[in-house]
Amino acid sequence: MGVRHSSDGQTVIHFRAAGITLLIAHLLFVGWLTLRPLDVPWITAANFEPLAGIRADLALGPAEAARRIGGALLLLAPLGVLLPMAGGRIFVSPWISLLRTVAAGALISLAIELGQTGVPGQVVDIDSLLLNTTGVVLAHLLVVPLCRARLRRRGLPGVRDLPYFRHETRLRDEAPQGSTPTITGVGLAP
Repeated sequence: MGVRHSSDGQTVIHFRAAGITLLIAHLLFVGWLTLRPLDVPWITAANFEPLAGIRADLALGPAEAARRIGGALLLLAPLGVLLPMAGGRIFVSPWISLLRTVAAGALISLAIELGQTGVPGQVVDIDSLLLNTTGVVLAHLLVVPLCRARLRRRGLPGVRDLPYFRHETRLRDEAPQGSTPTITGVGLAP
């Protein structure tokens, strides 16, 4: 969400530093919350069947289902905003940003679920993985595109319109002699 190639580099550095700091703090909190041993008299079996846990939560009634499902959705939802913020990019495709963020959120959720296999009182639940990842997707879609558009419109020094920025980057990255020539009709050696 920060500006790369900006003349106001300190703003970018502070923005990314804040994103990284908040990301680390959130991950530490999530780790403490999900990977601490629980002293319970009995443990449910691990759930490897998708949506079975959600159906069981819905069977407990609307209030309890909303608490359990909402808690799973909200647990990693801040990653949908904090991961792009820590990346510090304004000029990136919304789809690429969403794909990167969702992949990272899913991997973090998977790491938590796998980490729970060695913690007393905690069990693996595939529905937690699904709900945590869905929370990351929703947070990203609701916040990041709007924030990036707002940052682009602010007119920060060094920030240009996206199409112009892409054209300038492509020209700057090409070799000084031009593009590499290709010879047609020449096959590859066996």
